[in-house]
Amino acid sequence: MNVRILDLHFEADSFTVRLSDGRTLTVTLARFPTLLHATVEQRKHFRISASGQGLHWPDLDEDIGLTGLLAGRGDQTSRNPS
Repeated sequence: MNVRILDLHFEADSFTVRLSDGRTLTVTLARFPTLLHATVEQRKHFRISASGQGLHWPDLDEDIGLTGLLAGRGDQTSRNPS
């Protein structure tokens, strides 16, 4: 995939990813519960992978791949009911 993530910014209930091909993707935080429940400061502390294919929040242990975003997938974490 030649498309890369260039930037990310948050709104109150969503985030927008700017891509190298000129597209932007806006995604509701409801699709990513870890980010939805994170503080503003935790959300701000992210890294774009060297390949530009993923986003990582070290404080939250959260990873989101560009392929999943483009496919419209949300959080893929399997959670066991308590």
